Amino acid sequence: MRNYEVELKNRIEFIKNKLAEAHAKGIIFGNSGGKDSALVGILCKLACEDTVGVIMPCSSKVNFGQDMTDGIAVAEQFNIETRTVDLTELKKLAVTTIAGEETLNKGADTNIAPRLRMLTLYTIGAQENRIVAGTGNRCERYMGYFTKWGDGACDFNPIADLTVSEVYEFLEYLNAPASIIKKAPSAGLFEGQTDEMEMGVTYAAIEEYITTGKANEHDKAIIDRYHRVSEHKRKMPSLYGDAE
Repeated sequence: MRNYEVELKNRIEFIKNKLAEAHAKGIIFGNSGGKDSALVGILCKLACEDTVGVIMPCSSKVNFGQDMTDGIAVAEQFNIETRTVDLTELKKLAVTTIAGEETLNKGADTNIAPRLRMLTLYTIGAQENRIVAGTGNRCERYMGYFTKWGDGACDFNPIADLTVSEVYEFLEYLNAPASIIKKAPSAGLFEGQTDEMEMGVTYAAIEEYITTGKANEHDKAIIDRYHRVSEHKRKMPSLYGDAE
């Protein structure tokens, strides 16, 4: 187990340095009501008093229910300023404008909400001179389980090296609300969605594989495929003229 007293000190210093480098007055992050955004929000608040968490429900009922309740609970406990921006109608407009009468496939449709959320964060951030905190953990990044230019976009990420179990351990160390720690990880993109159900593999298996190299054949095949096909998400765009 990590020494979370030391981890806390080091990550607070990291965040303060990012603020200074950007000459920013504050931080903004998406408060999804999940474990990762909770930890990022707490760390950012401890590093910068002027931290704002934005709750951004978008169509899915869980966004307006448990996710919002849990996000507010974290914000209240750690005194994080909270704003709510309902993106439901904006998503409908985007679908109608872009797709017209056609029905978007699942991937195209579900990626709209994360990109609208990042549009919201960067718009407010630009208006108020805030930098955007990312909330992806190590397991998600290895799997490529994030939306390119959506929740994968940020100015800095203070938890990118933490596995899912380490995120939970850190939250327990910080005495975060139990509801955050106990809930099943979910991006809340559609009704009944959970990360593990969608990927077809557990976070425990992913973590075991990326930290020890051990996995059964079924899990290894899934993890390797996710990592391989998502490689483009972890790189900057290819630019003609750049050295390979």
